[in-house]
Amino acid sequence: MAAQLIALPAVERLSPACIRILGGNPGKFTLQGTNTYLLGTGRRRILIDTGEGRKAWISSIKSTLEQENATIDTALITHWHGDHTGGIKDLLSLSPQTSIYKNHPDPGQLDITDGQQFCVEGASLTASHTPGHTADHFVFVMKEEDAMFTADNVLGHGTAVFEDMATYLQSLEQMRPMFKGRAYPGHGPVIEDGPAKISEYIAHRRQREDQVVQTLALRRNNRTESPATMTTAPTWTAMELVKIIYKDVPEGLHQAACGGVCQILHKLEGEGRVSQQGDKWLLVADGRSSL
Repeated sequence: MAAQLIALPAVERLSPACIRILGGNPGKFTLQGTNTYLLGTGRRRILIDTGEGRKAWISSIKSTLEQENATIDTALITHWHGDHTGGIKDLLSLSPQTSIYKNHPDPGQLDITDGQQFCVEGASLTASHTPGHTADHFVFVMKEEDAMFTADNVLGHGTAVFEDMATYLQSLEQMRPMFKGRAYPGHGPVIEDGPAKISEYIAHRRQREDQVVQTLALRRNNRTESPATMTTAPTWTAMELVKIIYKDVPEGLHQAACGGVCQILHKLEGEGRVSQQGDKWLLVADGRSSL
């Protein structure tokens, strides 16, 4: 997977008011590393996320601030995951005056509320609560560029993982009309047409959901037994579904894919479309198990 990723510099100016600083933590799930963003054109700047606490990141932050003759007035944390919060301690050691904002804040931090605005010269941000990847997940729309910092709900490469699929899809639908320009993701390169990428994400998730339903039905239709001889409804485990739906994906990624399939199954269960029996799943029709 890493071989498919384009190289990103450790520090890159993406627009007059936006500098991306990589977290120095490339990996299977972090891609080229966690993206952190320094925003604004004046002396006082806003920082989005802090990486996971790597020395390379705080070194890049320090040198960038020196080059820009700038300070970090405010740091906005998109969600609680360690690859976005791990650098907070290092940041405060370098810049103790920085105010840290985070949903469900830790001691010494400030809370972020839906619709809250954060402004410095050249950058005006509006916060929006968009749970799904995590329950505390926030994105930020930058007025000057009509752009969105999508954090981990939308990535620059591949697709995102999420805690709750139904909530995640609702958040994507919420995010799509909020801006018309770029998406600055939590991982991976800039997305030039952010709303179009969100539409792709929604379509992809709907396609995966359809594949789960179709595969469950395929198992049922391919049964050799007659209905009269069936003693139980045909069932699948989540991993059995993965083996079919993700047959073209390397097996090493099947466990991660299984998490997504489980999310789909739980969403369908909430809608009354599938039923769970232990670690097995089956289709439901008219409130009854399908045979």
